[in-house]
Amino acid sequence: MSQWISPYEVGALLYTPANHAHVAESVIAGRFDTPYSLALCLEDSISDQAVPEAERNVVHILNRIAQEKTDFYCPLIFIRVREPAQIGRLYAQLGQGRTVLTGFIAPKCTPDNIPVYLSEVKKIRAASGTPVYLMPIMESHDLAEPDTRQVCLRKMKQLLDADKDCILNVRVGGNDFCSIFGLRRRVTETIHDIRCVDRILSDILAYFSRDYVVSGPVWEYFDDPDGAWREGMLRETRMGLLGGFIGKTVIHPNQISVVNEVLRVSREDYADAHAILGMEQNKEFLVSNSAEGGRMNEYKTHTKWAHKICTLAEIYGVQK
Repeated sequence: MSQWISPYEVGALLYTPANHAHVAESVIAGRFDTPYSLALCLEDSISDQAVPEAERNVVHILNRIAQEKTDFYCPLIFIRVREPAQIGRLYAQLGQGRTVLTGFIAPKCTPDNIPVYLSEVKKIRAASGTPVYLMPIMESHDLAEPDTRQVCLRKMKQLLDADKDCILNVRVGGNDFCSIFGLRRRVTETIHDIRCVDRILSDILAYFSRDYVVSGPVWEYFDDPDGAWREGMLRETRMGLLGGFIGKTVIHPNQISVVNEVLRVSREDYADAHAILGMEQNKEFLVSNSAEGGRMNEYKTHTKWAHKICTLAEIYGVQK
């Protein structure tokens, strides 16, 4: 595993139940669009009684992928655990599979459990010298309550900042928040149309997106006769990107290309980003017209945006 991974590389994170029988073979055979990342889920996607067998399957999947000698695209791979104790227990069982494991996903994070998750990851780092990462999910009931949300987010931000090098992404659980309110969006609607949920997501972005890559919530439609699922997902992913989300949890391989399409940078943005970063050497002006001539580029205002655009272009390409 690389010593340093850009948080922008996570992109489309494909969730699959950890007891799925053919995950390793699908990865090795290159059956998914690239780039993508992979999450082996031990939490909500499987029943309680299936956990022991699913844990054994996770070990098998990682070892099988690591031992494969053929040339194939190996995604960033994460294990979504149920509880902190699973982190050390599963890592101890891995052999060669440790070389393809990127990190762990911590569900339903709160100020009480984040320190425990971080402690488990730091133990692995200290013992192995391997940069294993944690991706916390913001989806707890505390965040749905307006009176506790700000206190909770502030505390979690402080906790993550203290071990920032361990955190690759901050993730959000859109369906969990919808469940709290008994709501569900249709294929023609986005999660941002559900106002009580969108307020939570906006607050999460306000706290974390300045310092972390925050990934968008899952889109739960992946098939219909008219292809409306794709248009709906495109709309939601674009709205999310505009608001600060980068990447998205996906639940079907055909959703990967949608996320990659949105993350692919426009030619105008790419040209403007390079022009903005080039202004640093200008001795007179730190402002200019855009490449298309229709908007203003200003070095002091748009530098952070420009760095983000150049990074996305490097990973996901530039639109033709």
